Amino acid sequence: MIHITTEAATHMRKLIEDSDEADIKGIRISVMAGGCSGFSYQLEFESEPELDDNVFGGEPPVFVDEASMAYLAGMTLRYEGGLSGAGLSFDNPKATSTCGCGSSFSTN
Repeated sequence: MIHITTEAATHMRKLIEDSDEADIKGIRISVMAGGCSGFSYQLEFESEPELDDNVFGGEPPVFVDEASMAYLAGMTLRYEGGLSGAGLSFDNPKATSTCGCGSSFSTN
């Protein structure tokens, strides 16, 4: 399961509304090899879920493929704003370390 805060859902809805693409149905979160800590989070607009996707949240839905789910189970997606910047942040219990910007993590 992935938890999505109300603030994160509101922010993602605004991103979708502000985009020029009319067929966006949700946001895809995936894990890719790379980044300074070993893995990085990737977020993309998505028009339809894939057959093996896990779907979380309501409006907008968040799609996660099965391979990424192994790294993201139990994660909370938050929106944080403040003087040091604003954006989505990942509170991932499977991450044993993260880089300074929070977009990269390792699990060992």
